[in-house]
Amino acid sequence: MSLYEKIISKQEKIAVIGLGYVGMPIAVAFAKKVNVIGFDINEEKIKLYKSGVDPTNEVGNEVIKNATVEFTADELRLKEAKFHIVAVPTPINSDKTPNLAPVVGASTIVGRNLTKDSTVVYESTVYPGVTEDVCIPILEKESGLKCSTDFKVGYSPERINPGDKVNTLEKIIKIVSGIDEESLEDIAKTYELVIEAGVHKASSIKVAEAAKVVENSQRDINIAFMNELAMIFNRMDIDTNDVIKAMNTKWNALNFYPGLVGGHCIGVDPYYFIYEAEKLGYHSQIILSGRKINDSMGEFVADAIIKKLILANKVARQAKVVIFGLTFKENCPDTRNSKVVDIINTLNEYGIKPIVVDPMADKKEAKQEHGIEIADIDSIKDVDCLVFAVAHDDFKKMPLDEIDSLYADIDDKEKILIDVKSIFDRKEVEKKCYSYWNL
Repeated sequence: MSLYEKIISKQEKIAVIGLGYVGMPIAVAFAKKVNVIGFDINEEKIKLYKSGVDPTNEVGNEVIKNATVEFTADELRLKEAKFHIVAVPTPINSDKTPNLAPVVGASTIVGRNLTKDSTVVYESTVYPGVTEDVCIPILEKESGLKCSTDFKVGYSPERINPGDKVNTLEKIIKIVSGIDEESLEDIAKTYELVIEAGVHKASSIKVAEAAKVVENSQRDINIAFMNELAMIFNRMDIDTNDVIKAMNTKWNALNFYPGLVGGHCIGVDPYYFIYEAEKLGYHSQIILSGRKINDSMGEFVADAIIKKLILANKVARQAKVVIFGLTFKENCPDTRNSKVVDIINTLNEYGIKPIVVDPMADKKEAKQEHGIEIADIDSIKDVDCLVFAVAHDDFKKMPLDEIDSLYADIDDKEKILIDVKSIFDRKEVEKKCYSYWNL
């Protein structure tokens, strides 16, 4: 009997290691079909899940309450499982090099609790070669077992889009790979239990690893191109969005828009690819250039804010600036690697201390990660400049009359509205005679 057959007959369990924005939805999805152990070293997070609270907002509290996942922070429980899915983050260091500490730590924990005839599948984004050159040796050392002989390994890159309620886990084709044909078949069949869109069997683990970093690098480059155009059009006094609308009338337009590129995927993965390429003697030109452009956008937006303040005859450091949105993307509570922080840091250099409002953001995470206190929208008044940095649905629904009530009692021409994601109708805003800027 194969491992897959033992899993579906509930003779063996699946363990998901790392219960964040990626791991938790996977654990919940599999638990609808088979027995699942959900492990995370963060005991506070485990307590939240056990109490029916979803801090990621990916599946919601009601789903968590009814999930049959066995949530635990006890690594010894991993010995009960034979199919391990590692879904821990892979961030970058301050020098933009890969930080493999989370995946190394997870491999160490899994390794010392690994039993014979198990399979370990990595979902964490890495550069080609990490699974076989870094992770497998750790698993072998900690377990005393031999890969291919005593246990199998595979790689299946996560493709979850945080905050997206349309393109969910089940609806996105899953890339799968294995150390050999036997493991590939078992891994593919196991994921097919929950992936309605089906799976794509990659020819090797390295191909699967490369596919993930390349798909995000490609998106990063396309957004960088639009960001560069936005900076040029800003000097030409042309609305970038009007240009994009016109361009998108052609059938093969790619429909990318300018914006802040942060988070733990698009803003990180290209650096993993660049790092490995440089180790092999190739210095990236296009990918690195795209990263430089996207990493500079926070400063570009901050400069636009300061320019608007000066043109409105305001003393910049005395102006009351409020930023709406701190998360790295819309409708998501995750603030990790948010480029809104770059806007705040640049404003701080000019003596401006903006107030931050974000009903979606994890307040505790914002304080711990960035030292930023998040204010309640009810406390906002007498503002000189409003900056809408993230396109949360709650912000899109705000009528201009409500926005107008947040400003100080000043002339309309002195009311500055910075619309980074172009969520407002420019013509409607200009009817109010605000000093308006969008990316």
